[in-house]
Amino acid sequence: MAVPKKRVSKQRKRKRRTHYKAAKVTLGSCSTTGDPTLRHRVCPTSGMYRGKEVFEPPSE
Repeated sequence: MAVPKKRVSKQRKRKRRTHYKAAKVTLGSCSTTGDPTLRHRVCPTSGMYRGKEVFEPPSE
């Protein structure tokens, strides 16, 4: 069984973990309303996806 000979210092551990980051969210714009939306998702305000109506938008 592999057992480390020496303790890993805080600095060495933190250097290794510097690359674990959350990716930035890429936003597109709705072709109908121009609102920012997530890419490849239905627009929540208009209910449209790629020029087709997927669901009826909520009326206020």
